[in-house]
Amino acid sequence: MPEINFLLLIDVLGTASFAISGARMALQKQLDVFGVIIISFVTSIGGGTIRDVLMGNFPVNWMRNELIIAVILVACIGTMLVRGLHQKLSTTLFLFDSLGLGLFTIAGMSIALSAGYSPGMSIAMGTISACFGGVIRDVLLNQVPLIFHKEIYASACIAGGLLYYGLTQMNVSQHLAEIVSIITIVLIRVVAVRFNLSLPAIHPSSTPTEK
Repeated sequence: MPEINFLLLIDVLGTASFAISGARMALQKQLDVFGVIIISFVTSIGGGTIRDVLMGNFPVNWMRNELIIAVILVACIGTMLVRGLHQKLSTTLFLFDSLGLGLFTIAGMSIALSAGYSPGMSIAMGTISACFGGVIRDVLLNQVPLIFHKEIYASACIAGGLLYYGLTQMNVSQHLAEIVSIITIVLIRVVAVRFNLSLPAIHPSSTPTEK
């Protein structure tokens, strides 16, 4: 039971973190209340929904857990109520997004490992859980998804997932492995943004000049 409760805690915290970051981005695009709520929802549950569909877990997690819906609504409404503080809270809200990334990676990976998936596939499921809600959000907001350009994002999830699996293989306590891995993902993301680190971009080759 403690493991189930701890996994639920991770899921709730990750949901709240992504709901806040999604609502914040929707407000920056000046969407109406309905639009903000929709963006908040897809950011929070999009990745987990895709994971559950790929794994054949039906009905998907948020349809079986009303607490998730309540958490999203509370986080979204709270974000709208303090919308005037966005500029002052920009760093804090970035940390919420980074925290959600770490929490959902480990939650998704734990679910896949418990279902008997291989380590590599479990890392993939964790990465999908963490990143693809943001992909859907960015597509709906008409911008290139963050995962596909500029910042280290999915790479942090993969690194954290590898660390988590390695720690569990060394007989480290599961809860300790989860906490250390989540913190590692958050730190990688924060350091990458702080020092403007990114994977190398592929630029089109220059067109030869005509003679």
